[in-house]
Amino acid sequence: MSEQIIRFGVIGCGLMAREFASATQRWGHLLNMDVRPRLVAIADTKPSCLEWFTDNLCDIAIAVSDYRELLASPDVDAVYCAVPHHLHTQIYGDIIRAGKHLLGEKPFGIDLAANEQILAELRAHPQVFARCSSEFPFFPGAFQVVKFIREGRFGKIIEVEAGLWHSSDLDPQKPINWKRMIQFNGEYGCMGDLGMHPLHIPLRSGWMPRNVRALLSKIVPERPDGKGGIAPCETWDNALLACEVETADQHFPMLISTKRIAPGEANTWFIRITGTKFSAEFSTKYPRTLRTMTYRPGQPQSWEVLDLGYTPPYATITGSIFEFGFSDSILQMVAAFCDELTHGDQMRQPFGCATPEETHLHHRVLTAALESGRTGQVVKF
Repeated sequence: MSEQIIRFGVIGCGLMAREFASATQRWGHLLNMDVRPRLVAIADTKPSCLEWFTDNLCDIAIAVSDYRELLASPDVDAVYCAVPHHLHTQIYGDIIRAGKHLLGEKPFGIDLAANEQILAELRAHPQVFARCSSEFPFFPGAFQVVKFIREGRFGKIIEVEAGLWHSSDLDPQKPINWKRMIQFNGEYGCMGDLGMHPLHIPLRSGWMPRNVRALLSKIVPERPDGKGGIAPCETWDNALLACEVETADQHFPMLISTKRIAPGEANTWFIRITGTKFSAEFSTKYPRTLRTMTYRPGQPQSWEVLDLGYTPPYATITGSIFEFGFSDSILQMVAAFCDELTHGDQMRQPFGCATPEETHLHHRVLTAALESGRTGQVVKF
């Protein structure tokens, strides 16, 4: 099968960039793809961050400290960018102005104004294809929930709950990092870093909240600064957003939670939708398991458990009896980006990465949540 090659550059060579790079090297894991990403260029201000890439990837032709050199290369078609939030406006804008396609990390701007600047650049450069990173909906269980929504299986929706929880900041002696500093992370705190993940499927489904009441928590007020001193933690650790959703034919509550301090949780993404005809629940804590309940009047109400195995949106060499994991979801997300970039509306399966327009809705929700947290009031959109 002939393949279209998309030559990628990476700007910001940290944890998620290594996951992206790993996905490009595992492309043969996918079946029947007619497009292939090739990672040819990397940029990071720290030379030490470049070493893993140059040591492990054979196609790297450009390894630079100034990302503008990467963008000047005619041999780069698209860029995966994973940098702190305060850099999004400048670097995403430079990527777009250079005519490179963009897969950018959330939240796509440090705040609403920054996000709107990025979207303005995209409108000024319509030839650039841009999407936001959000991998969890590509888990088989999450993808199945998306199919249920598209099929209208739920009847009248009773409520929706979605969240992303981890416990990596429970230790108060963990040194502070940029995600605890407003100048780098923004005021959103955990919401900016984690919020796109639980909101991706609801926003794609047209479930934009009409209002929000936010409960925001600062649990660890200060941390070691790594230099023998103590620094204040300026951003929110946990957030619980109680929302109302109203569509043309539905009105229901939706609970969105983002938590950096959820004791015992390693990195748990989940979604639960209950309805008058059908209900479904999936969590990455149990990646093989999908829980559903079909309601039949007069019959016992009983949840059913389906062992999904390895059945993601894009077929792979892995047998369906095996277990799906986080790195697999990254591979599926990159496949969706490349598929949609190449085929547009004719992509091989119907669920794509988060769109720039969805990042704007995400920012509207989080901006309203900050106001609600300050005032203690329900904030309407």
